[in-house]
Amino acid sequence: MLIVRDLGIEIGARRLLSPVSFTVGDGEKVGIVGRNGAGKSTMLSVLLGEQPEHLRVTGTVQRLGSWAHLAQEPVPGGLGVDPIGLSHILSARGLDRLDADMHAARAAMAADPTEENIHRFTSLEEDFRHRGGYEAESEVARLAAGLGLEEEFLLEDLNSLSGGQRRRVDLMRVLYEQPETLVLDEPTNHLDKSAKRWLFDELEKFPGTVLVISHDLPLLDKAIDRVIAIRDGQLREYKGNYSKFLEQEEVTRLSEEKTAARQDADIARLKNLANSMRGQTEKRARLAKVLDHRAERLSNERIEVTKKERTVVFKLPPPPRSGDVPLVAESISVRYGDNDVLTDVNFRTRRGDRILIVGRNGAGKSSLLRCLAGTQTPRTGSVHLGANVTMGYFAQEHEQLDDTKTALEHLENATVVTEVQRRSLLGAFGLKGSAAHQLPGTLSGGERAKLALAIMASSDANVLILDEPTNNLDPASVVAVAEMLRSWNGTIIAVSHERGFVETLEPTHAVLLPEEYFDLWRDDYIDMVEQR
Repeated sequence: MLIVRDLGIEIGARRLLSPVSFTVGDGEKVGIVGRNGAGKSTMLSVLLGEQPEHLRVTGTVQRLGSWAHLAQEPVPGGLGVDPIGLSHILSARGLDRLDADMHAARAAMAADPTEENIHRFTSLEEDFRHRGGYEAESEVARLAAGLGLEEEFLLEDLNSLSGGQRRRVDLMRVLYEQPETLVLDEPTNHLDKSAKRWLFDELEKFPGTVLVISHDLPLLDKAIDRVIAIRDGQLREYKGNYSKFLEQEEVTRLSEEKTAARQDADIARLKNLANSMRGQTEKRARLAKVLDHRAERLSNERIEVTKKERTVVFKLPPPPRSGDVPLVAESISVRYGDNDVLTDVNFRTRRGDRILIVGRNGAGKSSLLRCLAGTQTPRTGSVHLGANVTMGYFAQEHEQLDDTKTALEHLENATVVTEVQRRSLLGAFGLKGSAAHQLPGTLSGGERAKLALAIMASSDANVLILDEPTNNLDPASVVAVAEMLRSWNGTIIAVSHERGFVETLEPTHAVLLPEEYFDLWRDDYIDMVEQR
């Protein structure tokens, strides 16, 4: 359960949330919605008691019961005793530490079976049993099967997993914890259709409270019964799922428009009547003043009409012309330990190609893009750039961003010269006002994605390497990014599991992994896009 009283949030000179009070009762399934940068993840961090220093927060938040949180960004190395997936998952109930303590106590008891050593082992084993330690293997296997993660990856180093594999491990951890309140920030990132359907069913059956931020509309429709919407610093609540919320919001907006139009007509009538009386008798002049006061009171009480969401439009500048063959990949191979991820990838681009890398999680898509972008050295093979090629790279985890630089400072070496131009460019990608002076760590996941896009827009790049460019973006921004890239006439090599984005992009070619096969794009490849 959650009780919020007079909660207000500010960052710099920017008010993210005007003071608001609300409660979330036991068993409610609540979706928190709003455009990128509206303050959803920030509000969630405050609700969780994680108040970053850069925020000014007023009001109180009272959390009751046990809580588990799936954050947008994974914790490097995990939270377990060992830096592997299984230890990370078991740490949700403290079983990883208990298991290690039991092994030590068992060894001590075998070496010296004193009453004290026997008692210590017995107590630890009883605690292990009480927390479900002996059923852990079957429960973890069930979660892995539901999310489509092969169990062998649970024994791998977490830092060696792909983004999709790591997302599944983090989801398994919060579900295994079995808290009274489950808090999920973009839970469907990297999930394929079958894993999403399984997650929808799990959340529907979950007996506790759920708070979820997601731009995945089917999730919001199927898994929630209440919507909290944040827009322009204001919070509005609606009963029902996301579709019902959209219907109610449109009905509310139309009603507000009608009321405001009627109020405007009354104000205009009173002002006209007052003006017609003003130059006449003293009695009529006094009456005109009374009418002025009535018109002023009506103006002060005039209803504020909810604004329609603006259409989002992003633009990339026309790229400098590259050579006919901008990039050639020859015999690229990548190995992590004893695991060969890529063995012999070969393809050649032509100017203006839009190439999609297609394959399940762990097939080596991100590794291939890092090799193409020059941020990772392949075990064998090489990447050759053609004449007049300038590369732009959008990394999945935004590691190209510098945590010590503000958004504005990221454009210092850009082709845009003045600060006014840089601010204008950031604003065009939704980073307006004081957001220009924020560090990447204080931006939401969607805002970091938009900053990375703005950096590319400010460069002379004519070849773009894009790794999941729509992760964490709201639906309107996903469409805007796809439209922007489709109308751009440079060369694009991308990874995306967003079907709508790929359909809008209209790829010309595909690199299929793990087959390592380069082919002209075929319509039936679209069904492989959502496989993860």
